[in-house]
Amino acid sequence: MKKINLSWLTVTALLAMTACTADDSWYDETLARTQTSTTTTSSDNNTSTTATADDVINGVSTSGDVTSFSIALNKSTLAETYQANAGDEDYIENTTFDKTITITFSTTGDASVSGDDDAIISISGNDVIATNNTSNVIRYVLTGETSDGFFKLYSTKKQAIVLNGVSITNPDGAAINNQSKKRTFIVLNDGTTNSLTDGTNYSDATDDEDMKACFFSEGQLVFSGKGSLDVDANCKAGIRSDDYVRTLPGTNIYVDASSGNGIRGNDAVIVTGGVINVNITGTADKGISTDGEVRIDGGRTSILTSGGYEYDSDDSDYTACAGIKADSVININGGELNIKSTGTGGKGLNCDAKININDGTIRIITTGKRQKDSKGSVSPKGIKADGDITVNGGQTQIRLEGTGDGTEALESKGEIHVEAGTVECYSYDDAINSAGNLYIDGGYVYARATNNDAIDANKNLYINGGVVIAEGASQPECGIDAAEGYSAFINGGTVIAVGGGMQAISSSSKQASISVNASMGTTIGLLDGTKAILGYTTPSSNSGTALMISSPSLQSGSSYTLRAGCTLEGGTSFYSLTTGCTIGSGSQSVDVTASTGTSGSMGGMGGGRRPGGW
Repeated sequence: MKKINLSWLTVTALLAMTACTADDSWYDETLARTQTSTTTTSSDNNTSTTATADDVINGVSTSGDVTSFSIALNKSTLAETYQANAGDEDYIENTTFDKTITITFSTTGDASVSGDDDAIISISGNDVIATNNTSNVIRYVLTGETSDGFFKLYSTKKQAIVLNGVSITNPDGAAINNQSKKRTFIVLNDGTTNSLTDGTNYSDATDDEDMKACFFSEGQLVFSGKGSLDVDANCKAGIRSDDYVRTLPGTNIYVDASSGNGIRGNDAVIVTGGVINVNITGTADKGISTDGEVRIDGGRTSILTSGGYEYDSDDSDYTACAGIKADSVININGGELNIKSTGTGGKGLNCDAKININDGTIRIITTGKRQKDSKGSVSPKGIKADGDITVNGGQTQIRLEGTGDGTEALESKGEIHVEAGTVECYSYDDAINSAGNLYIDGGYVYARATNNDAIDANKNLYINGGVVIAEGASQPECGIDAAEGYSAFINGGTVIAVGGGMQAISSSSKQASISVNASMGTTIGLLDGTKAILGYTTPSSNSGTALMISSPSLQSGSSYTLRAGCTLEGGTSFYSLTTGCTIGSGSQSVDVTASTGTSGSMGGMGGGRRPGGW
């Protein structure tokens, strides 16, 4: 995007420090540094000054690990509280069962059955079919082991399937095929280990019935119990419902899918709780997918995707893997979500409509690159929505390690609203990008882009509160950027923006800013007389020297002191920003005047390019 070239307050002589040598890698480990203080001898006589509480950090601290955190599958149990909600029909406690039928599979002979007074069960070897045409609500208990069998169910009533240490392998199709369109409770008996495996072909499938997964159901699937379930899917999806899939606290589910999605509910996938692990290796497959809503309220969900991309003839473009893909909406209300995608063009969260992050912990890593040729393109994204993205709380960490245009951490083709919580993004292309207006009203935002703008709005950019650190790439890229013909407004909050270029700030802004040229790898202290406001250390590589600082402590027309090469002791840090600290003596100081409505010229900078990915 074009950087507005107007005359404004610029302190070009400040901080002519020797910059750290940039390494050959775009992946800058120094961003995860913890600031420490040492005693130094300064060339001036500035005294150490302690910052008063500015309330810009509000006690929030981070280890700064967006550049270094790791993601792996984790099947360990999770301490959760299970409490049946009265009136919620998805809790099995709210259903009365008329009878229990037990099926025992065998590796040495035919399966056997007990409790079947109405001759509901038919058995051929270890192929077991239940047909319930009675008025009874039945609980089916599956136990034993078979390497050549299945459980198939027909019913006009709801039912429960209790997995009680069962292992079913069907070399010719689904291990469990539920043709009932009614709610089915899947109970993983406490302390049991259960496994389901399908074949590499589905020769058991018939033209008049669906068989879309290793564990397939026409109706709702609701998982509960404190046992575990391993699903090895070799032909299609791991777990699939043509209605919805829901997991309750205490469950422990692992899906390994080599040729299909991990967990799919046509209408919705709802994680109320439980431990979910999904490993996807198939081309362009998804860890969790739905035509409707994905809602995560609790538990711990971990997803790995490693498959490649493919050409989608229906969309006339390429498609790639995603940890979670929803056509309607993604709502994250709690719990822990970990996603890592290593294939070309792979994504973390991908939604055709809105994404709402209200609470919880989200960690996403992608390592793939962009694919582009004459037929189309596909780019890796951390979180991507065709509609708006709203962050109301929680902690969101996104790291993109791949290169190429469009490798963006947080991207909305609508608007982005950050109201609260913590958002930490690291990428090659824009770290945060919105096609529409972008609003930061609160919370803590760290955005680092090594080849483009850190925070980029393709319309207006509004920063009304919170703490924002935006570290862009070298000239002409910016820390914060609004589209040509639109404006950036700073109305509140603590804002640090650094890059090769500098975005003009609208004169209609309500909060003052200062701007300087500062060498990379320099620690800077900002003081109001003897009162320390904040300290900040600029990136040591892959950035620029144009630095803007805005704070509620700044008043337009007032003079402040910037101290370079200083030490910082104590205080609370959010990445390279520290408040409530002592600012030690520095190697250089300069007085600057704060103003609103600054222009974007920094030593002749201007021009630029429109970022990729749109």
